[in-house]
Amino acid sequence: MISAATLSDLSVLELAEPRPRAPVRREAASARPASESGESPLLRIRGVTLEYRTPARVVRATHRIDLDIHEADRFVLLGPSGCGKSTLLKAAAGFIAPVEGEITLAGVPVRGPGPDRIVVFQEFDQLPPWKTVAQNVAFPLRAARSLGRREAQERARHYIDKVGLTPFADSYPHQLSGGMKQRVAIARALAMQPKVLLMDEPFAALDALTRRRMQEELLALWDEARFTLLFVTHSIEEALVVGNRVALLSPHPGRVRAEINSHEFDLGSIGSRAFQAAVQRLHTRLFETDPETRAPTRTTAS
Repeated sequence: MISAATLSDLSVLELAEPRPRAPVRREAASARPASESGESPLLRIRGVTLEYRTPARVVRATHRIDLDIHEADRFVLLGPSGCGKSTLLKAAAGFIAPVEGEITLAGVPVRGPGPDRIVVFQEFDQLPPWKTVAQNVAFPLRAARSLGRREAQERARHYIDKVGLTPFADSYPHQLSGGMKQRVAIARALAMQPKVLLMDEPFAALDALTRRRMQEELLALWDEARFTLLFVTHSIEEALVVGNRVALLSPHPGRVRAEINSHEFDLGSIGSRAFQAAVQRLHTRLFETDPETRAPTRTTAS
């Protein structure tokens, strides 16, 4: 068995800076949401209300959220600061228990953190400095006792190669740039092969150029592995290019205001009239008044 402390450590990973590659072009059919085919959701959120306590009072972060995330979805939680999107992601990770409703993964209730859900936060420099790149990537596999030493090393080397760091596999974190450390972190996340990869504003602290390159690399990795992604952002543009489905959350407490199919957009869409029109519509929808009185809607971004 893995201790709760170890699981929490395994679940907190970082995102890697990409190696240069051409912009990803995805075929619409392959990127279309699985929800349209009638498949059962992998991650189901039903009537979930989340609260947390401050010294002065109890704060309601989200109110009766209903969402279905299907296998291979790139599902984005989009909303203004304080709408509870990060709190909802932490609940999906098992760090916070709902006060109402239930979260299930493959039909099993989520009761705590686990290696089947790896969380990527925006903070950097979380690699143990005494371990090499290869050791950092292999560490969760060994700690979870899911693979033997040799198998863990082989898988670690495989994902290190995927993020373009093979020449640095035996280097230590202090010998790497900040971006390279992030690339190690995403290799570590992918090596765990979680059922769901959860990302909490992983690009928020980056400059615009690096942010775009990392979005590109994330989409390229998804094209290869087709993992299930739950991604939090407050950027409308990022939501449209990273996600194939986007849930719009109202201001505090967060409620689902609408759900958008955005599979038609990618990084090459930025600047187009259709993309800019979709951004404006989402902005208007996010910040209109009295969201509590509206029933959630499901639509497309175009």
